[in-house]
Amino acid sequence: MAQPAIELSGVEKRYGAHAALAGVSLAVGVGEFTALVGGSGSGKTTLLKTINRLVVPDAGAVRVMGEDVAAVEPPVLRRRIGYVFQETGLFPHLTVGENIAITPRLLGWDKARISARIDALLDLVALPRGVATRAPAELSGGQRQRVGVARALAAEPALMLMDEPFGALDPLTRDALGTDYRALHDRLGLTTVMVTHDMAEAVLLADRIVVLKDGRIVADGKPGDLIANTRDPDVRALLEAPKRQAERLRERLGGGA
Repeated sequence: MAQPAIELSGVEKRYGAHAALAGVSLAVGVGEFTALVGGSGSGKTTLLKTINRLVVPDAGAVRVMGEDVAAVEPPVLRRRIGYVFQETGLFPHLTVGENIAITPRLLGWDKARISARIDALLDLVALPRGVATRAPAELSGGQRQRVGVARALAAEPALMLMDEPFGALDPLTRDALGTDYRALHDRLGLTTVMVTHDMAEAVLLADRIVVLKDGRIVADGKPGDLIANTRDPDVRALLEAPKRQAERLRERLGGGA
């Protein structure tokens, strides 16, 4: 069996009396696009953050490409892993190009290599190269999120973590950016783990859906298999939400015709 890109073994994390993660074990294969879904407080973001040590588990082990993350200095680990979250976190006092260049500069890349990488990444995320000299505040929300993806890819990571990356965007921009990111995932051979509250987004983008509830994994599999086979009523209700929404839309649109 091939070595997983990410492996969690018996991971536990408590905040006081609350168990955010209760003995979670999970292996993500190289090249997989995995979506973590579940209700608020189910443990999705906590699980994601254990992978790059933004959260340190109370028990269990997390390995990335076979290496125990507890044995790696957090800054070194995080420079190997792309991380995208909802509000992008772009530094407002830096230009777009300077934001993208942060990790390559920390890694000691020379100016020519950094400049070429900025141009290549702007091309990759479908932004004109001229935005490199602009401030983040001059861009639309969708453009800023594309810059966030470019920055996460700057040091050529093989692994991307995404926490509600498209959640603050309007529906059309969200759909377009999600589709474009999935194409990037495939083209670059990335391993992606994405937290989302949007089941339609998970079904459309991910190869695999992992459902969490009360800090435990309660379902795990390909979207079609989960919908066909799950017997847990809460999991079924979550997975069938996009279908119910589509049916209501058809009714409303048909009724207004």
